[in-house]
This record gives sequence, structure tokens and C-alpha cells, in this order.
Amino acid sequence: MAASISPSADLSAALVHAPPTAAAWLVILPVVWCLAIGALLVMLRRPNGLHPTIAILGLAGLVLIDGLLLKAVVENGPLTMVMGRWLPPFGIAFTADLTGALFAFTAALVALVAGVFSLTDINDSGRRYGFYPLLMLLMAGVSGAFLTGDIFNLYVWFEVLLISSFGLLVLGSEPEQIDGTVKYGFLNLVGTTLFLIATGYLYAVFGTLNMADIARKADVLRNSAPLVTLAGLFMLAFAMKAAAFPVNFWLSASYHTPRVVVSALFGGLLTKVGVYALVRVMVMLFPVEREELSFFLAVAGALTMIVGVLGALAQTDLRRILGYLIVSGIGVMLAGIAVGGPGGVGGAIFYALHSMLVMTGLYVASGIAMRLGASASIATLAGLYRRHAGFAALTLMLCFAVSGLPPFSGFWPKVMLVKAALDIGAWWLVAVFLLAGFLTTIVTGRLFLLAFWRDEPQAAGGAVSLSPTLLGPLAVLTALTLLIGLYPEPLLAIIQRAAAGLAEPSAYVNSVFPEGGPR
Repeated sequence: MAASISPSADLSAALVHAPPTAAAWLVILPVVWCLAIGALLVMLRRPNGLHPTIAILGLAGLVLIDGLLLKAVVENGPLTMVMGRWLPPFGIAFTADLTGALFAFTAALVALVAGVFSLTDINDSGRRYGFYPLLMLLMAGVSGAFLTGDIFNLYVWFEVLLISSFGLLVLGSEPEQIDGTVKYGFLNLVGTTLFLIATGYLYAVFGTLNMADIARKADVLRNSAPLVTLAGLFMLAFAMKAAAFPVNFWLSASYHTPRVVVSALFGGLLTKVGVYALVRVMVMLFPVEREELSFFLAVAGALTMIVGVLGALAQTDLRRILGYLIVSGIGVMLAGIAVGGPGGVGGAIFYALHSMLVMTGLYVASGIAMRLGASASIATLAGLYRRHAGFAALTLMLCFAVSGLPPFSGFWPKVMLVKAALDIGAWWLVAVFLLAGFLTTIVTGRLFLLAFWRDEPQAAGGAVSLSPTLLGPLAVLTALTLLIGLYPEPLLAIIQRAAAGLAEPSAYVNSVFPEGGPR
């Protein structure tokens, strides 16, 4: 029989909850900070000349807050902030474990770098139509999704980032943007509807929407409730959000249409929220059901990898190529979740963090290339290496990183995933990993040879000077990928702890229910 909250439950236990510590306040502070900065920007909409400065300072503050939160979680374990001092499952909790804190910190870094790049990509018209308030609202939704401890709250934050992403996509009101927004919106709304249906079904089965409460009740209900069906619904909903095959075409139809900085933000952040939700639900809440659905998840991951990279091979537009590479990377993450275990889940988390940095960097590089060559097509771009060797070198390193080549950040998660797949005898999945990596190398090699290395039909002048606000963000992201590739041990140790915490969520549950709490 489905569990539910009894009317006779001990409400007094829900009220007796220690006041939050200073560290616990850090869990909710990223969301509050983003909403406050966004509100300030709306109030200062006329004149809007201060928008870039306020937004970049706000994003720098977000990096600091998320960095302090990650440090606190590394040192003390999962932290919980209970709204109104009502102990869950009666109240709403924000809970930060290593997985959520890692994703939130990386997202803040990506947003800060994109914010600096926006100084050269967003003009007065973009500021007037609200780019910077929408950016802060987007980060509120992303931060909330990574840090919430409640499934319905996760749905709410998905809606927040979806609304803000609509505004960012259509910024400029070009016909191509409107067309991309319609496609993006339709498929995401279908995914959101499935998510809401699954959430209602979840509450009917468990009588609670708190993740920690679900994790501790799942074993009791496993033999009497259709948890495989429930897990399958969540898997489908989040796969649509993450742009997995066969529901991936909304991404390739929309990510090349907005401003370059918007494409960079989306490429780095949005699909990773779907992957994070999939990891959280399938690994922490429904591990047995994940095992039963692992073959279907692995097949979907393999097809997503291959379809994505073949789609990239067929394109000539820079941003369309990158959109398909995002899809291929999502397949790698799905396959890691399917493999399971510390290696599979840890590899999927590592690859997601790597992809957030690298794909943002490649979109920034595409924007610079489009400026230098006055074109988005690798069929007409040429001679970029001769015109700016430093920019070409940075782009080449990012191409190596996205292909999974050493000594860059994409190499280590691929090693983890291949080893984890070999450990369970999934030889066919290893073959797909290697084939996708080989084809990705061909895609990026073709891109670099045509757009950068090929001589121009007519010789251009000397190297073009690039401003620090153009080249700086690209250099920072490239340096991070190189640093992680050369010295992966600190991040790898945290990721391994994060994967272990998802597989055995007792510390997460104890953070939410320090004294056991009502059942």
C-alpha cells in the first residue's frame, strides 16, 4: 500500500528544529542573491547603463557564495536549510551535498565568464529588453534546481529557468529566433508536463515530495508500489530536458539562433540541469529501478552519442556543430548513469562538469570567429590562425578537450567511464564511447582545419587585435580545462565522494532529518 502522511503524525517534531547555522544559510543564499540582483536590475531598467557592471559584480558574488558553500560541504558533509523551521516532510528544505554544490559552483563560474563576454555581445537594445535581469533569473532557477531537496521545488525551479530562457532566446525578435523559441518551448513544455505527472504520481505513492524522505521510504515500498513505472516517467521527462535521443531535435533547432552569449549559457548550463536531475532521481532515489532500466538508458545514451556526432559531421554552421556536440556529450553522461557504480556515476558527473566549461568556451570561440571572419560557416571561414594565432591556439585546446584527448579535462571522465563499462562487461558500450570520441575528433579537426588553418583566398592583413573582454573569457575557460586535465586529483577525489554519497545517501538523509524525524 502506498505510504502517506498520517493526520496523526507528530507535528510537534516538525516544529522542534534547531535554528539554522551560518553555514546552512549558504544553501539558500545563491537563490536569494540572484533574485535580489535581478530585482535590482529591473528597478534600474531606465537608464540601463549600470546593468553590465551590477550583473557581473552579482555573478562574482555568486561564485564566492557557491565557493564557500562547496567548501562547507566538503568539510562538514551535506547541509540543509529548512524553510520556516518546519522539519520535512511538512516543510520545504534546500539541501546541498557534494553533487549539488559542485554543479552550482561550476554553473556560477560559467555564468560569470559569460557575463564578461556579454560586454561585447549585448548592445543597448539587448540591455533595454532585459538581458541582464533575465540572466540573473536564469541563474536563480539553475541554482535552485541544483540545491533544492524537494521534487516539486525542483519542478518550480525548472519552470523559473524555462521562463527566463524563453526571454533570452527571443532577445532580438528575429524570425529565426522566434522559430527556434517555438521549437524549444514546445518540447520543453512536453517534458515539463511529464515531470509534473510523475511528481503527482510520486506523491500518491510516497505521500511526500522530500528527496531524503523518499530515499528512506523507497525500500519499504519497493515490493508494493510500481516504482519502475515511476522511475521510467522521470527518466523520460529528464531525458527530454537533457536533449537525449530521440527527443533531442529541439536543441539543434534552437541553440544557434540567439545571441552568442545566450548560446554559450545554454550550451553550458541548461541540458546539465536535466542530467543532474536524472542523476539525483535515478541514482539516489531509485537505485534498484535504475538497475532495471539500465539497458534502456544505455541504449538511449549510445544512440544519443552517435546521432549527435553524426549530426555535427553533417553541419557547416559553427553553432549548429556545437549544438550536436552537446547532444553527443549528453549521451556520454546517460551511458555513465546506466553503467552505475562509483566509476559510472562519478564519470557522468565529471563529464558534465567538464562539458559545462568546454562547451561554453567553444561557443565563446565561435562568437569570436564569427566576428573575425564575418561568417558562421566553416565553408567560408578561413585563415583565422594567420590572423590571430593566440585565439586559434586556445580554440584548438578546447577542440582537444571536447574530443577527450589528453592532457585536457575531457580525458579523465572518458577513462573512468570506459573502465566502469569494462568492469561490468559492457564491451559494446566501450566500443560506442571510443567510436564517438574518434568521430568527435574528426568533427573538431575538420572545424579547425577549414576555419583556422586553411589559407584565405585573398591574403588578409596582420593579426586582428582582440579586446580582453573577448579573449579573456576564452582564456579562462581553456586554462581551467587544461588545469583539470593536468592535475585532476583534487576534483576527482571530491567527485568520488559525491558519487558515493548518492549511492549511500545516509548523510544526506541525516542532514534533513537529524533526529530521525516523522515517518
